Amino acid sequence: MKVIGLIGGMSWESSAEYYRMMNEEIKRRLGGLHSAKCILYSVDFQEIERYQSEGAWQKAGEVLSNAARSLEKGGADFIVICTNTMHKVIDAIQASVNIPLLHIADATADRIIENGLHSVGLLGTRYTMEQDFYKSRLESKGIQVIVPKETEREMVNKVIYEELCLGNIRQDSKDEYKKVIQGLIESGAQGIILGCTEIGLLIKPEDSSVPLFDTTNIHALEAVNLSLK
Repeated sequence: MKVIGLIGGMSWESSAEYYRMMNEEIKRRLGGLHSAKCILYSVDFQEIERYQSEGAWQKAGEVLSNAARSLEKGGADFIVICTNTMHKVIDAIQASVNIPLLHIADATADRIIENGLHSVGLLGTRYTMEQDFYKSRLESKGIQVIVPKETEREMVNKVIYEELCLGNIRQDSKDEYKKVIQGLIESGAQGIILGCTEIGLLIKPEDSSVPLFDTTNIHALEAVNLSLK
């Protein structure tokens, strides 16, 4: 079993989900008392969020690169960044280590293609929804990406940072998200990407009439695949 290196803490709420999902999947596949071999480096999200809001992506990348180097020295065989947004700086992180990084958008794209879909709605932070670092990765594989309207993007982003990252799950926010999802479906989305690792805490499969692609679950299971490969 390969050792999974996790860069977490963005937020710790979703990082805990990664840990749970990976261990449950290892136990399901191998049985007995088996669990995942992994190392977690959990950053202080307050620092990362400040760099995000200031547009200081290079500094944020340096923090995560330091985490990646620590994981490599600790014996990790590959690295998983437990967040969608910070894949914006994945190239800088990859350049800092000699072990591979498992890209969350690639794993998600593969799952969408396996389901025979070619048009998806994308929910996430405003950085993920509005910038190209994530969408272009999907589009390069022939997947059309539809994002919510500007006011909806603001609401989706606010709920992530002010509620979900704090473990605050609200029914009124779920209802607003469901409206956005329905709007994306009406705009042609055949599936919906939960493109922030916290959204799966709020939105469940029964909340959508089309398939949901929970990036936390997809990424965690792909990490298990690579660990056992």
